[in-house]
Amino acid sequence: MDINQILEVLPHRYPFILVDRIVELEKGKRIVGIKNVTINEGFFQGHFPDHPVMPGVLLIEAMAQVGGILAFESAGVKNKVVYFLGIDRARFRHPVFPGDQVRFVLEVLKHRKTIWTFKGEAFVGDKLVAEAELMATIMDGIER
Repeated sequence: MDINQILEVLPHRYPFILVDRIVELEKGKRIVGIKNVTINEGFFQGHFPDHPVMPGVLLIEAMAQVGGILAFESAGVKNKVVYFLGIDRARFRHPVFPGDQVRFVLEVLKHRKTIWTFKGEAFVGDKLVAEAELMATIMDGIER
């Protein structure tokens, strides 16, 4: 999937779309997504001006967006949102810098009705930079 196809699936938009390409997708099982990290990312203005590092929370969000694509594509739904239900065992192993290409690999651990649990890993090259277990649900947007 290229960015145009991703935008048809995810409700996220600039500046919060954090996945550029899907390179593998096995519905109900596994997905691999790519994020190209550039110095033009807005978060580098403050994180950190003299030592730009991608915030760990955004690595988790990018991982979740890739997982959301897997959930949406597996369930065959559109015009819904994915809400986080839990983040467990999150670990940050190595910083991600401008110029890095992050590869997110997510596998379904459990799926029951609208609840999905994923094991996610983020790599730069062969180096594991982050990992987490994510739980999410697909639903209509919640009214305020």
